[in-house]
Amino acid sequence: MSDNRPFKVLGIQQIAIGGTSKERLKALWVDALGLTVTGTFQSERENVDEDILAIGKGATKVEVDLMQPLDLEKKPAVHTTPLNHVGLWIDDLPKAVEWLTAKGVRFAPGGIRKGAAGYDITFLHPKANEEFPIAGEGVLIELVQAPAQVIAALG
Repeated sequence: MSDNRPFKVLGIQQIAIGGTSKERLKALWVDALGLTVTGTFQSERENVDEDILAIGKGATKVEVDLMQPLDLEKKPAVHTTPLNHVGLWIDDLPKAVEWLTAKGVRFAPGGIRKGAAGYDITFLHPKANEEFPIAGEGVLIELVQAPAQVIAALG
């Protein structure tokens, strides 16, 4: 890939961790490590019930999402390893998606949409295929449109 990409990865936006019980996850992340719960999110479509936590402040704040499925039998299965993911701040998400797609990067179904924290998001698929030979190599990667204050601070 070349250096003429029309976007920048500015930093880590989030780390998402799935399990069968948010309470068990919170025993570590909130009770033991002291992270603060800043919100919650539920989506039947995404089969997720999540608590949104935070590390740090301002533009360098990193979101930690603790996810459990609404229904253990339905997909997506947010409690299985492939749905654990890392989120990256992107300065221009539409340009990034267009450029990466042209370079053969595989995206997960769903396109650009609003995420739990209200930012536009999309996901790089963890597995490549013949049509799109570049992917997360086992890691689900969320690309997140950075708001102006993050672009100013990290760009």
